[in-house]
Amino acid sequence: MTRPVLRFAPSPTGLLHVGNARTALLNALLARRGEGTFILRLDDTDAARSRPEFAAAIAADLDWLGIPPDFAVRQSDRLALYAAAADRLRAAGRLYPAYETEAELDLKRGLQRARGLPPVYDRSALALTAADRARLEAEGRTPHWRFRLAHGVVAWDDGVRGPQQVDTASLSDPVLVRADGSFLYTLPSVVDDLDLGVTGVVRGEDHVTNTAVQIEIMTALGGVAPRFAHHNLLVLPSGEGLSKRLGHLSLRALREAGEEPLAVAAAAVLTGTSHAVEAVEHLDALAAMVDLAHISRAPARFDPHDLTLLTARTLHAMPFAVSAPRLAAAGIGGGAAFWEAVRGNLARFAEAADWWAIIATAQAGQIAPEDGAFLAAAADALPPEPWDAATWGIWIKALKAASGRSGKALFHPLRRALTGRDIGPELAALLPLMGPARVAGRLAGACA
Repeated sequence: MTRPVLRFAPSPTGLLHVGNARTALLNALLARRGEGTFILRLDDTDAARSRPEFAAAIAADLDWLGIPPDFAVRQSDRLALYAAAADRLRAAGRLYPAYETEAELDLKRGLQRARGLPPVYDRSALALTAADRARLEAEGRTPHWRFRLAHGVVAWDDGVRGPQQVDTASLSDPVLVRADGSFLYTLPSVVDDLDLGVTGVVRGEDHVTNTAVQIEIMTALGGVAPRFAHHNLLVLPSGEGLSKRLGHLSLRALREAGEEPLAVAAAAVLTGTSHAVEAVEHLDALAAMVDLAHISRAPARFDPHDLTLLTARTLHAMPFAVSAPRLAAAGIGGGAAFWEAVRGNLARFAEAADWWAIIATAQAGQIAPEDGAFLAAAADALPPEPWDAATWGIWIKALKAASGRSGKALFHPLRRALTGRDIGPELAALLPLMGPARVAGRLAGACA
């Protein structure tokens, strides 16, 4: 079986947002599931807008999501390939020079609209003679280069949308090379997909209109088109589209806000599909859920509040083995016992450090005056060491019988004295982690 080769091709002109992550993840997870190759291709031929800091940010974002590419290429390093492909298309009569200025083209389009016609390029440049071209160039005009479409039906089986077809007679011959010799998006994309052996292209539905043109160019270059799949786009709850330029839900901002990368991945991939958005333990589990055919055709509304809730659910289900390196990096001890005690109360991973400080550093017990006698008696009733998971139950049973307290009157003073909080993890799990000396000290109101 041929192993899949998929790519993510952002322009380094801004920070990636969660909608870009949707595209990156779908490609990366399909490659992972098929034991294939995931390529990062930086579409950086727009030298005026591309920035190295954005390229670095893209790499950091993919690492954070857990989908670093198998390798990366930059289009700015591959210009010779595109020039050679352009020469081949010229030699085949498929790339022709056109001399209209942008103002002249705008005028033509305006006249066509006024007559009720679609604003499709009229191919007047094809009628130019050699003498006409020489005269225009003598006037100082430099041609841009258009690809001559075959004006036939191009069909493909879209991985999301099913059978598609476009009659390219309804389209303008696309400009592939600008007058200054630089390349527009289309030719480098096609050449790279052929040169890198890309077998599948999963991208946003805003690229559907490019597909027929790209398939024609690939055929003209003697190549075989990959399978295309165009997923729906994520939008804000208001229906507004996401934008790198406007900074909507950038991955950097989500990371800085403490959202879990697995939660971001699950939300980005599963929103707008037939699968419920749910917490996952690892990316392989998420990859198993990907089914392009089950992606909705309607825009997918992405609610940041839902992501926050999913981050919490992701932490609540996170195994200790996954959390252990992060706990160690944060200087948090306690091992599996600590993590399993606190994870169910975390909304953000950073909160684990707060609970470790409560358990492992000296803090004054918080005692209301009316509870002083009760807590002193509680300290006297502490069970002997060693303490384990059963210690809390033994202690509480004795306290309940001796004090006559129950419910909030029994538990709330203990929690306030031991943790300084009104809510939190089960004290049964915290008690062995804190130890007898610290528990006794805080019950007495001391700094312990």
